[in-house]
Amino acid sequence: MPASSRGSFLALTGAALAVPSLAGAADLTPIKMAGVPEDSATTVLYGIQSGLFKPYGLDVDMQPQHNGPSVMSGVVGGSYQIGKSSTPPLIAAFSKGLPFTIIMPAGVYDSREPIAALLVKSDAPLKKASDLNGKTIAVGALNDIHSLATLAWMDKNGGDITSIKFVEIPIGEIPIAIEQGRVVAGSVNEPVLSAALADEKVRALAHHFDGIAPRFMYTAWFTTKTYAAANPAAVRNMTQALKKAAVYVNAHHAQTADMIAKFTSLEPAQVAKMTRVEQGTSLDPKLVQPVIDTMVKYKTLAQPIEARDIMFSG
Repeated sequence: MPASSRGSFLALTGAALAVPSLAGAADLTPIKMAGVPEDSATTVLYGIQSGLFKPYGLDVDMQPQHNGPSVMSGVVGGSYQIGKSSTPPLIAAFSKGLPFTIIMPAGVYDSREPIAALLVKSDAPLKKASDLNGKTIAVGALNDIHSLATLAWMDKNGGDITSIKFVEIPIGEIPIAIEQGRVVAGSVNEPVLSAALADEKVRALAHHFDGIAPRFMYTAWFTTKTYAAANPAAVRNMTQALKKAAVYVNAHHAQTADMIAKFTSLEPAQVAKMTRVEQGTSLDPKLVQPVIDTMVKYKTLAQPIEARDIMFSG
């Protein structure tokens, strides 16, 4: 084994061995998880590859999905026990009575290291928010974090949000849709963002997530309150494992690049160049409240709710 590979392997296994032994192989609880293939899934990918979940009594499988609503449907239907979604659809569903509960943050957006952008064609004569008035904009899912951020950024920067139209396209296909002229702009995040910019056929018009807040939880790991009530120990162990995995991933970008490259079907070299996501390490209502407040402002949430109410407290 090459020295570099040996070093990465030892780092991975060493972190896993530092976990307290909570269960034998026969006692593992199977957990099926799902999420959109982007960098905020890396904590789970690392936990699986390193074996970190097993000492916590968990046998974890992770599946990719096109968007958060698909994941939410799978969790409600029992296909998955735990999922990852952008926060707005989760909040909206919770406000309508669906028993979702956020167990851990996944990705935390920080404006100092933006991991999302509103893309346009490289040669498009678009420079400001009002240039998007009357245009069609692609997002991964309607009423998700991308559409919400677009509304907030355009509104704060002089655009007419009543004139735009959103269309739903898988995030990985949005740069192509822009290049082909099927949409004028599109919202993407890493790792799609870096790969698209590297081709130089599209460019970033704005880091529109800033329209929500300088810092907030944009994706979250969640389950249903029904599952959490029936399996409190498994959920508690999962939160502990996710926290430990997040701490490791945040400090070891080079060692985890191959994982997210495989999950997203990108080249490892491309992933190595991208801005890596901050993996959330603790539930903080202050990181969710800006999303709730923005949803209320743009009427994608009928009534305000307290961020704490949607968070797992077991």
